[in-house]
Amino acid sequence: MSALLRSELRKFFTTRLWWVLLIALGVYMGGTAMLLAFAFTSTDATGQGAPASFDDPAALVTAVYGTANSLGYVFPVIIGALAVTSELRHHTLTPTYLATPARTRVLGAKLVSSLPLGLLYGIVGTAVSVGGGAAMLALRGHATFLTDPAVLESVGRSVLGLTIWILVGVGVGALVRNQVVAIVVVLVYTQLVEPILRSVLVSTPVARYLPGAAGDAIVGSSVYSAAGLGSLLPWWAGALLLAGYGLAAAGIASATTLRGDVA
Repeated sequence: MSALLRSELRKFFTTRLWWVLLIALGVYMGGTAMLLAFAFTSTDATGQGAPASFDDPAALVTAVYGTANSLGYVFPVIIGALAVTSELRHHTLTPTYLATPARTRVLGAKLVSSLPLGLLYGIVGTAVSVGGGAAMLALRGHATFLTDPAVLESVGRSVLGLTIWILVGVGVGALVRNQVVAIVVVLVYTQLVEPILRSVLVSTPVARYLPGAAGDAIVGSSVYSAAGLGSLLPWWAGALLLAGYGLAAAGIASATTLRGDVA
């Protein structure tokens, strides 16, 4: 199994796409965190500050620092999905299956080997969110809470959340198989479907169990929850639920699409 894990880990880093997406994540999340910090600390014509839900400064800061986890999780999901779909597209999965006929074992190795890359995305995404957000908060004359234990804990959990998201991507890629379709599904769901669902289901407990809401729960706050779009689960429940989504998708793929022929 160790040889298989090493092989799968090398596959992640032998293409340029992982660092291209990593740079995109950094630029996007750094800029977004700065914009959110600016918006949340702006005042209107009456002199009032950010929305009432941000009356708690620590909650505001936590939401800003968790930007990558609440808005940028699409990046680790895509790179995870491509771990499977790229091999199917370029027909490199065939020799892998010839060397290791147990396809579930191969998928398990992809899940495990994806975690270091997910951790890297988590560290970079969270670091630029904190850096950009803290810089803007300081420029606006607001406390950054960078020495607050609770805020620092939420920052660490943001890294955890983004790491778990890559498991969801691997599961989705194994389930969908087609690279273009997988990317479209990920983008449409994360950028359109879930935001709409969380708005529509805001008054029901169902919203807390959506994948994005589970990811937000890991941090403990987000632009969605702080804006009143539903409550969140405890952080540990969100982590277990999000990991469960990824493992469930992988399990379904193992029983269905993974058994299909490899072109």
